[in-house]
Amino acid sequence: MEYITLTKESIDSEHICCAFSDKKCAKSYELKKRWLEAEFDNGYVFRRLDERAKVFIEYGPAEKAWAPVTAPNYMMLGCFWVSGKYKKQGHGKALLNDAIDDAKSQGKEGLVTIVGTRKFHFMSDAKWLLKQGFEVCDTLLSGFMLVSLNFDNAVNVPYFNPSTKDNSLADNEGCVAFYSNRCPYSEYHVTDSLVITCKKRGIPLKIIKIESIEQAQSAPTPATIFSLYIDGEFITTDISVCMDTRFDKIVGKNSLSLR
Repeated sequence: MEYITLTKESIDSEHICCAFSDKKCAKSYELKKRWLEAEFDNGYVFRRLDERAKVFIEYGPAEKAWAPVTAPNYMMLGCFWVSGKYKKQGHGKALLNDAIDDAKSQGKEGLVTIVGTRKFHFMSDAKWLLKQGFEVCDTLLSGFMLVSLNFDNAVNVPYFNPSTKDNSLADNEGCVAFYSNRCPYSEYHVTDSLVITCKKRGIPLKIIKIESIEQAQSAPTPATIFSLYIDGEFITTDISVCMDTRFDKIVGKNSLSLR
Protein backbone atom coordinates (compact mmCIF):
# COMPACT_ATOMS: atom_id res chain seq x y z
CA MET A 1 0.00 0.00 0.00
CA GLU A 2 1.20 3.49 -0.84
CA TYR A 3 0.79 6.90 0.82
CA ILE A 4 0.02 10.14 -0.97
CA THR A 5 0.54 13.76 0.04
CA LEU A 6 -2.26 16.11 -0.95
CA THR A 7 -1.53 19.39 -2.72
CA LYS A 8 -3.51 22.41 -3.86
CA GLU A 9 -3.73 20.77 -7.26
CA SER A 10 -5.00 17.41 -6.01
CA ILE A 11 -7.15 18.27 -2.99
CA ASP A 12 -10.40 18.73 -4.92
CA SER A 13 -10.12 15.29 -6.51
CA GLU A 14 -8.91 13.42 -3.41
CA HIS A 15 -10.73 12.59 -0.18
CA ILE A 16 -9.51 13.78 3.23
CA CYS A 17 -10.44 10.63 5.16
CA CYS A 18 -13.01 11.82 7.74
CA ALA A 19 -16.67 12.45 6.84
CA PHE A 20 -16.25 11.62 3.15
CA SER A 21 -19.53 9.65 3.18
CA ASP A 22 -21.46 11.79 5.71
CA LYS A 23 -23.91 13.82 3.62
CA LYS A 24 -25.07 16.04 6.48
CA CYS A 25 -21.44 17.17 6.98
CA ALA A 26 -20.89 17.99 3.31
CA LYS A 27 -20.47 21.73 3.99
CA SER A 28 -18.11 21.04 6.92
CA TYR A 29 -16.12 18.66 4.72
CA GLU A 30 -15.59 21.34 2.07
CA LEU A 31 -14.65 23.90 4.73
CA LYS A 32 -11.91 21.53 5.98
CA LYS A 33 -10.61 21.21 2.43
CA ARG A 34 -10.49 24.98 2.08
CA TRP A 35 -8.73 25.22 5.45
CA LEU A 36 -6.11 22.73 4.26
CA GLU A 37 -5.70 24.53 0.96
CA ALA A 38 -4.88 27.77 2.77
CA GLU A 39 -2.55 26.07 5.26
CA PHE A 40 -0.53 24.38 2.52
CA ASP A 41 0.98 27.84 1.95
CA ASN A 42 2.24 27.70 5.56
CA GLY A 43 4.05 24.41 5.01
CA TYR A 44 1.20 22.20 6.27
CA VAL A 45 1.17 18.56 5.17
CA PHE A 46 -1.75 16.14 4.80
CA ARG A 47 -0.50 12.63 4.03
CA ARG A 48 -2.72 9.56 3.84
CA LEU A 49 -2.99 5.98 2.73
CA ASP A 50 -3.95 5.74 -0.95
CA GLU A 51 -7.19 3.95 -0.09
CA ARG A 52 -10.72 4.91 0.87
CA ALA A 53 -9.80 4.75 4.55
CA LYS A 54 -9.16 6.83 7.67
CA VAL A 55 -5.38 6.44 7.74
CA PHE A 56 -3.57 9.77 7.71
CA ILE A 57 -1.28 12.26 9.41
CA GLU A 58 -1.27 16.07 9.43
CA TYR A 59 1.62 18.29 10.48
CA GLY A 60 3.24 21.65 9.89
CA PRO A 61 5.66 24.22 11.35
CA ALA A 62 4.81 24.87 15.00
CA GLU A 63 5.20 28.62 14.47
CA LYS A 64 2.15 28.43 12.17
CA ALA A 65 0.20 25.85 14.16
CA TRP A 66 -3.44 26.41 15.10
CA ALA A 67 -2.69 25.73 18.76
CA PRO A 68 -1.66 27.81 21.81
CA VAL A 69 1.84 26.36 21.92
CA THR A 70 5.32 27.86 21.65
CA ALA A 71 7.77 25.45 20.02
CA PRO A 72 10.35 27.28 17.89
CA ASN A 73 11.80 25.21 15.05
CA TYR A 74 9.56 22.21 15.82
CA MET A 75 7.03 20.46 13.61
CA MET A 76 3.56 20.26 15.15
CA LEU A 77 1.51 17.12 14.59
CA GLY A 78 -2.19 17.68 14.00
CA CYS A 79 -4.70 14.89 13.40
CA PHE A 80 -3.03 11.48 13.23
CA TRP A 81 -5.37 8.55 12.82
CA VAL A 82 -5.33 4.88 11.84
CA SER A 83 -8.76 3.27 12.09
CA GLY A 84 -10.67 0.04 11.58
CA LYS A 85 -9.14 -2.86 9.73
CA TYR A 86 -5.97 -0.84 9.04
CA LYS A 87 -4.85 -0.90 12.66
CA LYS A 88 -1.80 -2.93 13.70
CA GLN A 89 -0.40 -3.02 10.18
CA GLY A 90 2.43 -0.55 10.70
CA HIS A 91 0.70 2.46 9.18
CA GLY A 92 1.05 4.61 12.29
CA LYS A 93 4.81 4.09 12.48
CA ALA A 94 5.21 4.53 8.73
CA LEU A 95 3.35 7.86 8.70
CA LEU A 96 5.17 9.06 11.82
CA ASN A 97 8.53 8.15 10.27
CA ASP A 98 7.61 10.16 7.17
CA ALA A 99 6.93 13.18 9.38
CA ILE A 100 10.21 12.64 11.25
CA ASP A 101 12.17 12.41 7.99
CA ASP A 102 10.48 15.53 6.66
CA ALA A 103 11.19 17.46 9.87
CA LYS A 104 14.85 16.42 9.89
CA SER A 105 15.26 17.38 6.22
CA GLN A 106 14.08 20.88 7.15
CA GLY A 107 16.50 21.13 10.07
CA LYS A 108 13.75 21.04 12.71
CA GLU A 109 14.54 20.26 16.35
CA GLY A 110 11.77 17.69 16.67
CA LEU A 111 8.07 16.96 16.61
CA VAL A 112 5.53 18.18 19.15
CA THR A 113 1.84 17.50 19.69
CA ILE A 114 -1.01 17.94 22.16
CA VAL A 115 -2.54 14.92 23.87
CA GLY A 116 -4.50 14.14 27.01
CA THR A 117 -3.23 12.71 30.29
CA ARG A 118 -6.02 10.23 29.53
CA LYS A 119 -7.24 9.44 26.01
CA PHE A 120 -8.91 12.52 24.53
CA HIS A 121 -11.04 12.28 21.40
CA PHE A 122 -9.57 13.76 18.23
CA MET A 123 -6.09 13.61 19.76
CA SER A 124 -3.30 11.06 19.42
CA ASP A 125 -2.80 8.32 21.99
CA ALA A 126 -0.24 9.61 24.49
CA LYS A 127 0.82 6.11 25.56
CA TRP A 128 1.62 5.12 21.99
CA LEU A 129 3.59 8.30 21.33
CA LEU A 130 5.61 7.88 24.53
CA LYS A 131 6.55 4.39 23.35
CA GLN A 132 7.84 5.98 20.13
CA GLY A 133 10.25 8.19 22.08
CA PHE A 134 8.14 11.27 22.78
CA GLU A 135 8.62 12.97 26.16
CA VAL A 136 6.29 15.10 28.28
CA CYS A 137 7.31 18.77 28.18
CA ASP A 138 4.27 20.55 29.67
CA THR A 139 0.92 19.74 31.31
CA LEU A 140 -2.27 21.59 32.23
CA LEU A 141 -4.66 21.05 35.13
CA SER A 142 -7.47 20.57 32.60
CA GLY A 143 -5.84 17.30 31.54
CA PHE A 144 -3.95 18.37 28.41
CA MET A 145 -0.34 17.37 27.92
CA LEU A 146 2.33 18.53 25.47
CA VAL A 147 4.74 15.86 24.27
CA SER A 148 7.76 16.18 22.01
CA LEU A 149 10.14 13.96 20.11
CA ASN A 150 13.46 15.79 20.34
CA PHE A 151 16.21 15.43 17.75
CA ASP A 152 19.94 15.67 18.50
CA ASN A 153 20.01 19.39 17.60
CA ALA A 154 17.16 20.32 20.00
CA VAL A 155 17.75 23.40 22.17
CA ASN A 156 14.19 24.67 22.70
CA VAL A 157 11.63 23.17 25.11
CA PRO A 158 8.03 23.46 23.83
CA TYR A 159 5.38 24.80 26.20
CA PHE A 160 1.72 25.81 26.38
CA ASN A 161 1.05 29.53 25.96
CA PRO A 162 -0.10 31.60 28.98
CA SER A 163 -3.66 31.78 27.59
CA THR A 164 -4.15 28.12 28.56
CA LYS A 165 -3.01 28.37 32.18
CA ASP A 166 -6.34 29.31 33.76
CA ASN A 167 -8.24 26.10 34.47
CA SER A 168 -11.63 27.73 33.92
CA LEU A 169 -13.26 30.26 31.60
CA ALA A 170 -14.53 33.71 32.47
CA ASP A 171 -17.76 32.63 30.72
CA ASN A 172 -19.04 30.51 33.59
CA GLU A 173 -22.69 29.91 32.78
CA GLY A 174 -24.02 27.23 30.47
CA CYS A 175 -22.10 25.81 27.52
CA VAL A 176 -19.21 27.41 25.67
CA ALA A 177 -18.01 25.65 22.54
CA PHE A 178 -14.74 26.44 20.76
CA TYR A 179 -14.21 25.05 17.27
CA SER A 180 -12.44 25.59 13.97
CA ASN A 181 -12.61 24.16 10.47
CA ARG A 182 -9.66 21.90 11.22
CA CYS A 183 -12.21 19.06 11.37
CA PRO A 184 -14.80 18.12 8.71
CA TYR A 185 -17.38 17.38 11.41
CA SER A 186 -17.10 20.56 13.47
CA GLU A 187 -19.06 23.17 11.54
CA TYR A 188 -22.18 21.04 11.26
CA HIS A 189 -22.22 19.53 14.72
CA VAL A 190 -21.43 22.74 16.59
CA THR A 191 -23.68 25.12 14.66
CA ASP A 192 -26.51 22.63 14.14
CA SER A 193 -26.49 19.64 16.50
CA LEU A 194 -25.23 21.45 19.61
CA VAL A 195 -27.60 24.39 19.08
CA ILE A 196 -30.57 22.00 18.98
CA THR A 197 -29.26 19.96 21.93
CA CYS A 198 -28.79 22.99 24.19
CA LYS A 199 -32.08 24.60 23.16
CA LYS A 200 -33.93 21.37 23.98
CA ARG A 201 -32.44 21.44 27.50
CA GLY A 202 -32.77 25.18 28.05
CA ILE A 203 -28.99 25.56 28.40
CA PRO A 204 -27.33 28.87 27.44
CA LEU A 205 -24.84 28.34 24.60
CA LYS A 206 -21.98 30.52 23.39
CA ILE A 207 -20.12 29.44 20.24
CA ILE A 208 -16.61 30.73 19.56
CA LYS A 209 -15.23 29.93 16.12
CA ILE A 210 -11.46 30.07 15.83
CA GLU A 211 -10.73 31.57 12.43
CA SER A 212 -7.04 32.50 12.41
CA ILE A 213 -3.64 31.31 13.56
CA GLU A 214 -3.41 34.28 15.90
CA GLN A 215 -6.74 33.46 17.52
CA ALA A 216 -5.78 29.80 17.85
CA GLN A 217 -2.40 30.58 19.41
CA SER A 218 -4.04 32.74 22.10
CA ALA A 219 -6.99 30.40 22.76
CA PRO A 220 -7.75 29.25 26.32
CA THR A 221 -8.11 25.67 25.12
CA PRO A 222 -5.33 23.63 23.48
CA ALA A 223 -8.01 21.67 21.56
CA THR A 224 -8.87 24.13 18.81
CA ILE A 225 -10.63 21.49 16.70
CA PHE A 226 -13.39 21.31 19.32
CA SER A 227 -13.67 21.91 23.05
CA LEU A 228 -16.77 22.07 25.22
CA TYR A 229 -16.86 23.91 28.54
CA ILE A 230 -19.79 23.85 30.97
CA ASP A 231 -20.14 26.43 33.74
CA GLY A 232 -16.57 27.51 32.97
CA GLU A 233 -15.04 24.05 33.35
CA PHE A 234 -13.51 22.00 30.53
CA ILE A 235 -15.63 18.94 29.70
CA THR A 236 -14.52 17.19 26.52
CA THR A 237 -12.93 17.26 23.08
CA ASP A 238 -15.44 14.63 21.91
CA ILE A 239 -17.51 16.32 19.22
CA SER A 240 -20.22 13.65 19.54
CA VAL A 241 -21.29 15.47 22.75
CA CYS A 242 -23.05 17.91 20.41
CA MET A 243 -25.65 15.29 19.54
CA ASP A 244 -28.82 14.97 21.58
CA THR A 245 -28.30 11.22 21.99
CA ARG A 246 -24.79 11.66 23.42
CA PHE A 247 -24.88 14.89 25.41
CA ASP A 248 -26.31 13.61 28.70
CA LYS A 249 -24.12 10.51 28.72
CA ILE A 250 -20.88 12.43 28.22
CA VAL A 251 -21.73 15.33 30.52
CA GLY A 252 -22.93 12.88 33.16
CA LYS A 253 -19.73 10.89 32.86
CA ASN A 254 -17.82 14.05 33.73
CA SER A 255 -19.96 14.42 36.92
CA LEU A 256 -20.87 18.03 36.26
CA SER A 257 -24.33 19.50 36.67
CA LEU A 258 -25.81 22.48 34.91
CA ARG A 259 -27.32 25.44 36.65
